[in-house]
This record gives sequence, structure tokens and C-alpha cells, in this order.
Amino acid sequence: MTTPPVIATERALLHLFAPENAHLVQSYHEFNRAHLEPWEPQRQNDFYTEESFRGIAGRSHGAFLAGAEVKFIALDRTSGQMVASCSFTNIVRGPLQACNMGYSVAQALQGQGLMHEVASASIRYMFDVLGLHRIKANHMPSNVRSERLLARLGFEREGYARAYLKIAGRWEDMVLNSLINPAD
Repeated sequence: MTTPPVIATERALLHLFAPENAHLVQSYHEFNRAHLEPWEPQRQNDFYTEESFRGIAGRSHGAFLAGAEVKFIALDRTSGQMVASCSFTNIVRGPLQACNMGYSVAQALQGQGLMHEVASASIRYMFDVLGLHRIKANHMPSNVRSERLLARLGFEREGYARAYLKIAGRWEDMVLNSLINPAD
């Protein structure tokens, strides 16, 4: 897993999160901060700096090279601005061949099918190129948009975990979902 992929979709180009695009990720998170905060871990103000994102990008690139994660950022084909993200972390090989998926889309682009487009292309890469068997994705019970997106992508509900993740400073329940590689 050493060659960084670039994946083209109808409206976006998916690139790995890397130090050279940290300014785009910083801008995306700052502009969408109020939109994303209810669904993410509580962040300190220094998280939103370009320096912070350069550090995160460097660690992410190292994790990509080690085969531990793939974090895509989706750049609008026209403006070049970041419009969504789709991340695959905790990649486990051996008999499991699985990972966790996380994602976000810019508030202004919700409901337009962009997240489905980006996630579909990203999932194909994880299954077809990296050969994973299972992708896990969780959502808060109140996050109806995520529930619908995951269903459209073919994820199936596998369980419910109480007080599973600390989101926005509170322990939140999660609906557990997974998608099995159809080639398997």
C-alpha cells in the first residue's frame, strides 16, 4: 500500500489526506465546524489550525504506508475545495480483513448524493484494490442521514452498542453496521 491513489468520481477527485493538502482540510473543518461538531469527538480550538492538520496528515500518511488506514478527502472538480471525507481506519489483516469507516460531507452539499458518490468510490477501492472483506460503520441512532446513507450503500445493521463513543463530550449509543465485500 505505497502508491497514493487518486480516484475520480463525477463531481470530485479523491486524494489521500496528506501534508500538502492540510490547508484544504483545515478550511473544510473550520467552515463546517458547527455542522460537524454534534457528530465528532469534542475538539480543542488548536485542533482547527493548519499546523494541527499538517501533523494529523503526516501521521495519516505514515499509517497509509504501514497499511493501517486510508483517509480520502474529496475535492470538488471545479473549485478544488474539499467537500467531503471518507476514512478507513483500524485496518486489520489476517483472518479478519476488516476496517472502520467514517465520513462527512459539507453542510451546503447535504442531500445531493455527493456523500454516496464519494463513499461508493472509496469502498470500491477498499474492496477491489486492498482486498478487504468487511467494512464497519456506526452511526448515532439520531443520525437519520447516516442511517439512510449506509442503507443505500448496502450496509446491514448488526447490533446496538450502549455508551459506545464519546461524541461532543457525551457518551453516545451507536448502531453497528457492516458491509461485506460482494466478491467474497
